[in-house]
Amino acid sequence: MKLSDFHFDLPESLVAQYPSPRRDQSRLMVLDRSSGRREHHVVSELPALLEPGSLLVFNNSRVRKARLSGRSLGTGVDVEFLLVEQTSDGSLWRVMVRRARRRRRGSRYAFPGGVEAEIAGEDGELRLLRFDRPIDDDWLDRYGHVPLPPYIKRGDDERDGERYQTIYARETGSAAAPTAGLHFSPELFGALATAGIETVFITLHVGLGTFLPVRAEHIEEHHMHRENYTIDRETASRIEKARAEGRKIVAVGTTSVRALEAAWTPDDSPPGGTLRRGEGSTAMFIYPGYRFRVVDQLFTNFHTPGSSLLMLAAAFASTGPGPGAGRDLILESYAEAIRNGYRFFSYGDAMLIR
Repeated sequence: MKLSDFHFDLPESLVAQYPSPRRDQSRLMVLDRSSGRREHHVVSELPALLEPGSLLVFNNSRVRKARLSGRSLGTGVDVEFLLVEQTSDGSLWRVMVRRARRRRRGSRYAFPGGVEAEIAGEDGELRLLRFDRPIDDDWLDRYGHVPLPPYIKRGDDERDGERYQTIYARETGSAAAPTAGLHFSPELFGALATAGIETVFITLHVGLGTFLPVRAEHIEEHHMHRENYTIDRETASRIEKARAEGRKIVAVGTTSVRALEAAWTPDDSPPGGTLRRGEGSTAMFIYPGYRFRVVDQLFTNFHTPGSSLLMLAAAFASTGPGPGAGRDLILESYAEAIRNGYRFFSYGDAMLIR
């Protein structure tokens, strides 16, 4: 399949620049992938839209204030860095930086609080930035900024410190939010429990694997970057139990999907496999033609054209022959969302594919 197969036109006015006033009051499109039928709801109605006994799987990764501005000690120009991942050496980070080719080894930068750093090397599309002391999350909370994606055309403010974070975020390590979870409020969690719907939490730290654009003309040639995940023993057992009992596994967000599908080890005994416990990593690229092994339903946002996230949603929507069926259904659903004024991307509205 070609990258152009996943293009769609979106009015700029529908790219959400701010979150909705209340987390659970975003609009929700419900797509029945078997019939192609679409319904329009709000997120707070989700408990009535899921089967009792369903198991919702959330990604509880916490977003760092990973956007950092440094002044070049050579030119005096301010340069923005996105800290993607800390290495085992606490002073060395893998970073994204604009005009990366200009950021040569040995270039030095001054950061707030008297901290300095230099470019120590390259790692594919990333640069290695070595600070003159270990950089921790307390320092980033003080001097860093919320890493809003580039299609949000404004600087971050105090509100983003809360709203670009899920209410259940616990494990720090993401350079972008697992945005499907931004719609869930304490009231919605209470309503889910009352409706007999279970919730569990896994961790996948969002990095380049999630937000790097697909650039290959033929999408099969795209290679994902690895992202780290953790599934504890109790959570894995609850997911396996739900599958064995025939209850629906509902992934909240594409990152939850990728962690679950990567961790699944198939076998011949019910429920057809097991989840690997503990820490792992995945570079799994899910696109149309993939056969899902764990996830039955997907709660997700509306994604950017040509992104691996859109391709995963298209793969999940497919029930007919050929990889194009899911793509066509997703793009038709996106066109309907545009006609109905849905808000798109990180701070936008949501979709339930079932």
